[in-house]
Amino acid sequence: MRADSGAATVRSPCVSICALGDDDICIGCHRSAREIADWVLLGDEERRAVLARAAVRARRNNPFAS
Repeated sequence: MRADSGAATVRSPCVSICALGDDDICIGCHRSAREIADWVLLGDEERRAVLARAAVRARRNNPFAS
């Protein structure tokens, strides 16, 4: 979590489709409920890690991916 008082610059991936699936992952941004709740507390490096995990989930859960 952020130790400094500087503002994080990595923006939220929220796409305003806020609904958690059975796996507790948002169907819009592919973040977990915990990642969504913690977002405002995270620094940029941690936010980038969340985005990377969300991207993996998005690819894994895409029914159109080959």
